[in-house]
Amino acid sequence: MSPDTLERVAAAGLDPARLPRHIAVIMDGNGRWAQQRGLPRIEGHRRGVHSVRGTIEECCRLGIGQLTLFCLSTENWKRPRHELDFLMSLLHRYLIAERAEIIEQNIRFTTIGRRDGLPDNVLREIDENVRVSQANTGMTLCLAINYSGRTELVDAARAIAERVKSGQVRPEDIDEATLSDALDTAAMPDPDLLIRTAGEMRVSNFLLWQISYAELWVTPKCWPEFDAAVLHQALHDFAKRERRFGGLKG
Repeated sequence: MSPDTLERVAAAGLDPARLPRHIAVIMDGNGRWAQQRGLPRIEGHRRGVHSVRGTIEECCRLGIGQLTLFCLSTENWKRPRHELDFLMSLLHRYLIAERAEIIEQNIRFTTIGRRDGLPDNVLREIDENVRVSQANTGMTLCLAINYSGRTELVDAARAIAERVKSGQVRPEDIDEATLSDALDTAAMPDPDLLIRTAGEMRVSNFLLWQISYAELWVTPKCWPEFDAAVLHQALHDFAKRERRFGGLKG
């Protein structure tokens, strides 16, 4: 970490040695937040963008290596058409609006999830953000869009099966590394910390393979209420956890 980053970490009362390398977030409660205030659900999504921006900025300030945000699940396509159209429009605008910040903050942008079903204009902006940031060396920002943990595992199994069929790999040589390398997240570190907002106690088909040993942290606050103070609380609690990865305390 740079001296400036270390200073910011210390100012937040955090130990740089106890920070997670990779934080994943299930951003839940946008619609609930809006309905509690008598607003349309789409206003919650609009307000949620501010929490996205603030969380990215704070993670960059603290030197977090990767932030993965669950933006849209494959199951979300069941929502009303007008809400989905708004979400796609909001995502399109966000990808364009944040491009300059991605470059300025030295963020490497990437996505996981199936491209099928996403509008062409969204795919173009995703690809452009990936292109302009591919040489950046700061935090990796990964957006999970049209993503499903089970679908990802199915796609990985199919890819490995094709390799077996073509003789590139023998069934007996398949191990955990083989599967990990076939996932959308290949070459990414597994999340150390999984944050979920809105108080729901489930992982909702998110990074099912990758979060095997992640620390789970749930807040009752809805995503539009998530800010740097809540993030710091999660990081403080994470630092107190004893991570044994199936072993015993030494």
